[in-house]
Amino acid sequence: MKKVLVFGTFDILHEGHKYFLKKAKKHGNYLIVVIARDSTVEKVKNKTPKNNENERLKNIQKLDFVDKAVLGNLEDKYSIIKKIKPDIICLGYDQTYFTENLENKLKEMRMECKIIRLKAYKPEIYKSSLINNK
Repeated sequence: MKKVLVFGTFDILHEGHKYFLKKAKKHGNYLIVVIARDSTVEKVKNKTPKNNENERLKNIQKLDFVDKAVLGNLEDKYSIIKKIKPDIICLGYDQTYFTENLENKLKEMRMECKIIRLKAYKPEIYKSSLINNK
């Protein structure tokens, strides 16, 4: 089984998110989605998500192409990687937080994991910052 791991806020679930998740799933056969905690979203994006972490988790769990969805770790943001041991981590085209030093972090944890940055799906329409400001 080839496990693919993705991270995100997924506050207002839109077609760009679904495209990202479906593309990620094509890189393996078991997709695990880590949902950012509310406190992490506030820290990273300087705003409170419109949907709380449990609502966002439930929305992702409803997607038939997602095999597992979990909330991120409040303390060690990278511990979930060690726990899940993915074969591949897929990143969104605009994901930067916690990803700048991801390769070094994986080496530190002695984990071999391929990192793939996925392309955007109509970012001029389906970008969370655009949708959230409507």
